[in-house]
Amino acid sequence: MDLYEYQARDLFEAHGVPVLAGIVAYTPEEAKAAAEKIGGVVVVKAQVKVGGRGKAGGVKVAKTADEAFEHASNILGMDIKGHTVNKVMIAQGADIAEEFYFSVLLDRANRNYLAMCSVEGGMEIEQLAEERPEALARVAVDPLVGIDAEKAAEIVAAAGFAEELRGKVEETLQKLWVVFKEEDATLVEVNPLVKTGAGDIVALDGKVSLDDNASEVRHPAHEELEDKGAADPLEAKAKAAGLNYVKLDGEVGIIGNGAGLVMSTLDVVAYAGENHGGVKPANFLDIGGGASAEVMASGLDVILNDPQVKSVFVNVFGGITACDAVANGIVGALNTLGDAANKPLVVRLDGNNVEEGRAILAEANHPLVTLAATMDEGADKAAELANAAK
Repeated sequence: MDLYEYQARDLFEAHGVPVLAGIVAYTPEEAKAAAEKIGGVVVVKAQVKVGGRGKAGGVKVAKTADEAFEHASNILGMDIKGHTVNKVMIAQGADIAEEFYFSVLLDRANRNYLAMCSVEGGMEIEQLAEERPEALARVAVDPLVGIDAEKAAEIVAAAGFAEELRGKVEETLQKLWVVFKEEDATLVEVNPLVKTGAGDIVALDGKVSLDDNASEVRHPAHEELEDKGAADPLEAKAKAAGLNYVKLDGEVGIIGNGAGLVMSTLDVVAYAGENHGGVKPANFLDIGGGASAEVMASGLDVILNDPQVKSVFVNVFGGITACDAVANGIVGALNTLGDAANKPLVVRLDGNNVEEGRAILAEANHPLVTLAATMDEGADKAAELANAAK
């Protein structure tokens, strides 16, 4: 779960990371009141989970409360890269002397954590990494040790901070590590981390991603951070049904059992789609090891309610859950959905009890179902059907 900037700021403050005052506002009137409460110069910042706010006009400096009202009036409702601004943060103005960059993230490729730091903050880190990679220090972080005083000193030295700043920066990095660890985050990023005119180190703009797998048991309070109103309705529906679903921008719905198989299916469908009008996968949906009628019905219900979907490819390899159970699940799902099942399904079964599973589907003889012998054949047929229905 990605947090809004104001939520990241609040987490930072809760763990002792130095931040400036910030108040979220949903109306221009609330923005004005927040500016009056904070006092002095403030910054009106659009709260959207996407970069490029400043370039889009979503970040404005206000010298008075009336200016904050005016800026909030213009920013609220703005569209920034497909995200509608429904709230702004009124942030205390900062006397910025220098801007730096810091992040710590989950490094899946190397199975540890990675800290990245630079004395050149404020710009997009992707641009810095591409144009001047030597300016971005990358330091591996042992998950069992984390960023202690020794590791913080290593990071700060690698980034090239001035000697007189190192102590304060090291202290801040250790506190940011506490946020990362205690909140079970996969990313904590500060851009910029600034030195003020008074010489203080302050986290001015934060980005935090939390691990959903830890939320239910370890962090029930994280549920309050979720913006359910901004969530994709299909993803919300799938989550409520306990399905591992991600919506994509395509026409072929995908259902599979096992993340690896589903990822492979996405690739095969995308490749097949090149020969059929450029159709693409519409989603990632992993039903896991259970392919009961109830689970299959939930999955199909989500996918078939996506107006972009023109066909569905069910690609299952029978293992612990045998193919005959999967086939019964598909038949049961179609019976459960009734008229709601109105798009063609291509089904490829393989593995344990595959012949029995195919026989069940053949006997059911549902008009929407086409059997495929191989994954390539199934992907091609699903792409063909999707293209025909465009």
